Amino acid sequence: MGMVKKSITVTDQQEEWIKSRIASGDYGNDSELLRDLIRRRQHADAELAALRAAIQEGLDSGMSDRTPEDVRQDVLQRLRNRGQLPTQ
Repeated sequence: MGMVKKSITVTDQQEEWIKSRIASGDYGNDSELLRDLIRRRQHADAELAALRAAIQEGLDSGMSDRTPEDVRQDVLQRLRNRGQLPTQ
């Protein structure tokens, strides 16, 4: 993967925070920390976009004739199928 050199400006408080994260051993240098923050933000943005799409899909699908208990049971079964809940 190619790299592009960037120059950024941060506040004194931000610089101290960056230095403290590097000093703690969490990151080797400024670039590692910033790339990690960008990756985390990209992941959060992707999750938010997926959530918004799911909400819009729900809104577009209209009213359901299923009861709240039907929906609850369906969710529990899906979680069991994924191994996120023990089977009964």
